[in-house]
Amino acid sequence: MQNTFNEEDKNLGQSGELKRGLKARHLNMIALGGAIGTGIFLALGDTIKQAGPGGAIAAYVLIGIMVYFLMTSLGEMATFMPDSGSFSVYATKFVDPALGFALGWNYWYNWAITVAAEMVAGSLIMKFWFPSTPPVIWSVVFLALIVILNLLSAKSYGESEFWFAGIKVVTVIVFLFVGVCMIFGIFNGNAVGFKNFTVGEAPFVGGFKSIFLVFLIAGFSFQGTELIGVAAGESENPEKNIPKAINTIFWRIIIFYIGTIFVVGALIPYTKAGVDTSVFTMIFQKAGIAGAASLMNAVILTSVLSCGNSGLYASTRMLYALAEEGQAPKFLKKVNSRGVPINALIITTLVASLCFLTGLYAQSSVYVWLVAASGLAGFIAWLGIAICHYRFRKAYVAQKKDLSALKYKAKLFPVGPIIAFILCTIVVLGQGITYFQGSKIDWAGVTSSYIGLPLFLLLFVIYKKVYHTKIVKLKDVNLSEGENIK
Repeated sequence: MQNTFNEEDKNLGQSGELKRGLKARHLNMIALGGAIGTGIFLALGDTIKQAGPGGAIAAYVLIGIMVYFLMTSLGEMATFMPDSGSFSVYATKFVDPALGFALGWNYWYNWAITVAAEMVAGSLIMKFWFPSTPPVIWSVVFLALIVILNLLSAKSYGESEFWFAGIKVVTVIVFLFVGVCMIFGIFNGNAVGFKNFTVGEAPFVGGFKSIFLVFLIAGFSFQGTELIGVAAGESENPEKNIPKAINTIFWRIIIFYIGTIFVVGALIPYTKAGVDTSVFTMIFQKAGIAGAASLMNAVILTSVLSCGNSGLYASTRMLYALAEEGQAPKFLKKVNSRGVPINALIITTLVASLCFLTGLYAQSSVYVWLVAASGLAGFIAWLGIAICHYRFRKAYVAQKKDLSALKYKAKLFPVGPIIAFILCTIVVLGQGITYFQGSKIDWAGVTSSYIGLPLFLLLFVIYKKVYHTKIVKLKDVNLSEGENIK
């Protein structure tokens, strides 16, 4: 039985529908841009320093395997049933409405907090050029910009993200080209070669433990790839565009990350890598590119705006989808003439602004805890994707549906989602491992690492207790909605 906030009139307050305005190139860049951010521009140096170039590559390959299976699982479901609620809606339909409720609100909260965090980051970046300007001014300007972009239409969001992500992609491509030229001495005849791969303990520094620790961190770099599932609900031709994006984007992401680690490992000894200076800046400076620091600051700013832009889009659509499923107040279903869930956008913007103001004017520890609470949200969403796909395929077979009728099929089922679930569980449970040092336990660190889990479970338990939901039987899973989509 469908549980709703108000079941009397599900269409009340809705003035329109979401519009399918996202083209194939938009989906490609949304997925690509979601994975290319500060994880590659800033954090990569620290992972190389911690595990060496070989250890970093091994960790990212393992994470890549997990993400590949998650993307193909999401791709199969999103092609069959494209919905802006993505895995939240799939959990409601294929597993248990309580799981859908918890996943949806968890994901909305995660991105709403992320929008606030990115506005803070953007203001800090601007201090590089305008040290005397109050940071709050830049935060307000950037928030206004992404709100306007999201307010126009899904197409305007897709177009802006296409260019935001495009700048990041071009930067990585140029970096790889310059790096390879430096390795082989094409610029000045002074080939660096690969001697840095064997400096000190390299290529594997710290053994398996370091690889494992980088593996835990590397997952954050790929968060955002699931945005393609949210965007599927507004894709012009989901049956064609989603499989195309899934099949091409993953390999590009892997090449970008592994290629970058390889180039950095060759050009910079792991002992000199870190987070104080972007490895991109260091290598561009070595290549003699003028204004390398200023250039990379601009690119990182673009990355921040891209993340904030996508965060506002994803959280708005998730809130709208929750209202559609009756798991959020019905007034959030209101869609304006341009196909934008206007009330969901307003509420999300207000929450993001309140979180930002908390960090600005209240104690900074409050803001830190808010951000910490959203830390595991992306991984929880990934776990949800693996569970949903496993249940979807089982229901499809239980109802004697023809698997060949699926427009896109994830490979290696059921091995794929099972491997993804196991690896993702290891990432989630291992987040606070560094806070357990023998008999000494840093309880503040442990709490900040895992606080997202009890919050998610609380949402799940409350909804289940209030509405007495049960796991949907495989033969009762409603697959007709997906079969009717043309």
